[in-house]
Amino acid sequence: MEDLIKKIREFADERDWEQFHSPKNLSMALAGEVGEILEHFQWLTEAESRSLDDKTLKKVKEEIGDVQIYLARLADQLGFSPLQAAWEKLEQNKKKYPTSKSKGSAKKYTEFE
Repeated sequence: MEDLIKKIREFADERDWEQFHSPKNLSMALAGEVGEILEHFQWLTEAESRSLDDKTLKKVKEEIGDVQIYLARLADQLGFSPLQAAWEKLEQNKKKYPTSKSKGSAKKYTEFE
């Protein structure tokens, strides 16, 4: 991840894009890229979404790449590792969603009794 972040920094620096990469702008760009992923799944059934044709899979892969780049850049601009944030959040989610209450359930943790 650190190598990727370094390459993204270099890419932005070479193009003098630092001036545009505020957390506000990066988060908005990130939301836009996530929207582009959604477009590929919008009218598919659950089953269809699990078996994309090669052309659509390629497009989704490219959009996921864009999302990863913007997410890494945003975290870098805010001064933390996106991987560390994910590890920490996974630990929080383990506590919110214990297997005994969440296995096989789509309920939100606030709905557990």
